[in-house]
Parts: sequence; C-alpha cells; structure tokens
Amino acid sequence: MVKIAFMGAGSTVFARNIIGDCMCREALKDAHFALYDIDPERLRQSEYILGVINKNINSNRAKITTYLGVANRKSALDGADFVVNAIQVGGYEPATVIDFEIPKKYGLRQTIADTLGIGGIFRALRTIPVMLDFARDMEKVAKNAWLLNYTNPMAMLTGAMLRATDVKTVGLCHSVQVCVKSLLMTLGQDFSPERLAQIRSRIAGINHMAWLLDLTENGKDIYPEIRRIARRKVKAWRQADKADKSDNMIRLEMMERFGYYVTESSEHNAEYAPFWIKHRYPELIDEWNIPLDEYPRRCIRQIEKWQTQYAELVDTPDLGHELSKEYGSGIMEAIVTGKPFEIGGNVLNNGLITNLPAEAVVEVPCLVNGSGIHGCHVGALPVQCAALNMTNINVQLLTIEAALTGKKEHIYQAAMLDPHTAAELSIDDIVKMCDELIAAHGNMLPKFR
Repeated sequence: MVKIAFMGAGSTVFARNIIGDCMCREALKDAHFALYDIDPERLRQSEYILGVINKNINSNRAKITTYLGVANRKSALDGADFVVNAIQVGGYEPATVIDFEIPKKYGLRQTIADTLGIGGIFRALRTIPVMLDFARDMEKVAKNAWLLNYTNPMAMLTGAMLRATDVKTVGLCHSVQVCVKSLLMTLGQDFSPERLAQIRSRIAGINHMAWLLDLTENGKDIYPEIRRIARRKVKAWRQADKADKSDNMIRLEMMERFGYYVTESSEHNAEYAPFWIKHRYPELIDEWNIPLDEYPRRCIRQIEKWQTQYAELVDTPDLGHELSKEYGSGIMEAIVTGKPFEIGGNVLNNGLITNLPAEAVVEVPCLVNGSGIHGCHVGALPVQCAALNMTNINVQLLTIEAALTGKKEHIYQAAMLDPHTAAELSIDDIVKMCDELIAAHGNMLPKFR
C-alpha cells in the first residue's frame, strides 16, 4: 500500500484537491493517507470531507488516518512514500499581519508578500526550520520518500531542503500549467480546450518568474501576433477608468519590455521588480491596477467564508471529485507505475539553465518516471530574462544562507538586495525594519546572531 503523508492537512480545500486527485488514479486508490496538522478542528473537518469523497468515488478503498500536533508528526511520516507539504507557519494572525503592517510603517507597501520581498524573506525564515524538522524525521522513518512542496516561498523552501538535507524534494506550483490560458484569456482570444490542444509552449526560469519562451500553434510561431495584440491592449487600458482596466497589465508590460510572458500574476510580479510600487510615483498604483494589501484581504475573506463553505460541503452527501490541474497525483502515479509524466517543477539548477547559478532552484520542464523526477536541460535563457531572474535569485540564496547559518547579517543583505525594498528604503531603514520584524516574530523564528 502506498502511503501519502499530508503535512498541513487542515488546508481542507487544497487537501481535497490533492487527495481527491489521488483517488481518481487507479494506482493510488488503495493508498494510506496520513493527515497531519496542528489545528484539531481543521484536521477533523478535512478527515470528514475526505472520508465522504473516499466513500462516494472510491468505494472506501483508501485508508485515512489523522495525526495531531508535533508529538505525532513522526508517526504521520513513518513509512511514507510521498509527503505533501502545504503548511503555513504562523497563519494569517499573527504572521501575515506582521509581514504587512511593520513594512507599511516604513513606507513599504506589498501586494502578496509570500514569495519575494520582505514578506517572502520572513515567511521563509519562519518556515525553513519547520521543514528541516520534517526532513530530520523523514531521514529516520521515510528516507526513500519524495517531498512534494506546495508551500511558498517556493524557491527558498525547496532550495533549503535540497541544500541542507538528503530528502528528495520538488517544488510544485500551478502557474506553469495555466500560463498560456491566462495569456489568451487576458487578450480576449480563444482559449477553448480544442485550441489549447493545438498550442505548444516551452517554459523555464524561476518560480513565479518563469518565462514563456516559445509559443506555437499547429507549428506556427504565434508570439509576434500575441505581442502586437498585447501592445494595443495595454495602451488602451492605461488610459481607461479603473473599472475598465485588466488585472494582468503588468505581465503584458513585462512581455513588451523583456520580450516574454511571465508565469505568475501581475499582483505578484508587481512586487518582484522596482518599477511599479513606488512612493515617488503613487499614480502608478491606479494606472497599472495594482492591488496593494491583496493577500491580507484574501485571507480575511477565506477565514470568514470557511465555516459557510464547510457547512455546504457537509450538506452535500453525494460530494465527489474530478481530477484537478495540480501535478501531485500525476507525479505519484508516475513514480509508482513507471508511466511517464511531464511537469513544470522546481529543482536544483545544476546546469539545467546555463546562465543561472548552479545552486539556484529553477522551474523547468521535468520528466517523471519510475526512477524519480528529472529536470530537463534548457540551456541559456534570453539574457534579459536571466538578468531579471537573478535579481530574485540573489534574495533567495541569501535568505537560505540566513536560515541555515543563523546569521542576522544575511537577513539584512537579502532585504538590501530585494528589488522593491531597495528601491523604496535606505539601508538604515532596511536594517531597522528587519530588526523590528525579527522582534515581532518572537518564537516563530529561531535566534539569529
């Protein structure tokens, strides 16, 4: 029996997607799903929902067990073949509130703050120690397991695991598989399944800033026409009223200026570069339709809606599941059966992208089969794309260095090299802000020297 440990199973909707997907694949229908969380109520809710799905679509073939709290973590991991990581250390309160409110005091505004920027740095610093604890347990009781990491900041967490542990780790994000569709949707083009089946693409770079390098339809390069349409759209949107603007303008402008469409949303990429959120040019926020403080708003909405959503799920006795777009179950099936599966995965570079550092985590096409997950050679990115990636990789590598060495100076250096932070604040204010963030995190962070 395949054992799949789900860390952070209180994320019920996401657990439903991944585990429900597994129940849709014959090779995984009889799996043992070990659900782990530190929140007893959310763990109970996930167990119930997954039990209903198991009954309705899987004839109760799967085994579902629950494990609450750190004392039971090793038991959850014991004998696992796969470990899915979906934790959020510190939750919305206090952690996310701290990530947003303290930088705001210094005049530093953010949109999502989960991948880069000062929010991404501190999310990594409080999450990496927990994941290293997972790794220590896995090295004792699940040494052959694959860790499928879905938690952000993707590159920093995956990089820390690959650098500091022997755990086989891949980072997974669904922005790759929806990239082409999002581009066509934004431009008002046909994105039907029939058309998408005729389109071929190649994507590589880093998580949330991977590049759509090639785009062909029935063998014809359609990128030039796509760029022409995007150029006209952005010009019109910049002059339009807010209600008539697109929420994807920044990605299109990046395609215009750097030549290639980027995988992650505009609200994310607005804070990965120094161009958009600027105290000196406040008009850019409205002109480019940038949703400041977007992630806290999403958290509040999700918290408020969850009990209603859960009640609706409980009142649906015929609750089922259809295969989602997530890669997780396909990876597990491919490793178990040897049936090849292609993904966009986050792996250690080691020469896959020749003009990015070997120690960086890159997002590249990967082949999955019975022997594991194998990153595919990409070669050199266009020089301007690699250069923009490097501004993010610098922050990622220094944050990992801070987490693994315990040296506070590397936290400061990561923040100083962050494009958005450096564009807005002085060095003195960056250091003061970091010190205040460290103090506010308290026991959520290890002691730095």
